[in-house]
Amino acid sequence: MKDLSFYVGVIGSIISVLMFLAPVRTFWRIIKHRSTEEFQSLPYICTLLNSSLWTYYGITRPGSYLVATVNGFGILVEAVYVTLFFIYAPTKAMRAKTAIIFGILDVGFLGAAIAATRLALEGEARIDAIGFMCAGLNIIMYASPLSAMKTVVTTKSVEFMPFMLSFFFFLNGGIWAFYALLVRDIFLGVPNGTGFLLGTAQLVLYAIYRNAKPSKNAANSMEEGAQHEPLIIS
Repeated sequence: MKDLSFYVGVIGSIISVLMFLAPVRTFWRIIKHRSTEEFQSLPYICTLLNSSLWTYYGITRPGSYLVATVNGFGILVEAVYVTLFFIYAPTKAMRAKTAIIFGILDVGFLGAAIAATRLALEGEARIDAIGFMCAGLNIIMYASPLSAMKTVVTTKSVEFMPFMLSFFFFLNGGIWAFYALLVRDIFLGVPNGTGFLLGTAQLVLYAIYRNAKPSKNAANSMEEGAQHEPLIIS
């Protein structure tokens, strides 16, 4: 069973790495144009917080080194993405907005969470507290594509719900949920099980609407959807 959980965890780690690297094309465009244009920094700031908390959880919970390792990689990648938002934000106001959100979430909240769990809790109580925070944030992040799913139903177009992204949501959630079942980790299992179900729903929508004719309001809805990058889940 331990060998199986290790191999499943390795597969999950590879998929997570691919998802962390998925926005590389977007950031190559940002570097090339020397502007973040209409892209939003919030998803990457949130993913950086998510990866940081999961790394802390993986370090704290015995035997969770795979979780710590892959999310440690995620911290490095997301830090680069956020740095590029600081460098290439087209206005001082957007740069200031990014700095404020980063300060609140990735410095303030993360620092408070680590300090509170280190100073006030120990043993299983500490692990449970960190796990609750990680699971809650992951569920919120997995639910982030719901707006894209609504756009698909409204416009009858899957243009801004890419198949590969939906497929990796499905695959990532399923693999990590299976891993969580093997190692009996409820905090890893609940959010990734939720992600697996939402990924399945996205694939079903894709199958229904991939050949459908877009409605009259499709163009406007697509333009709105195009301004938001999907959150990346680890």
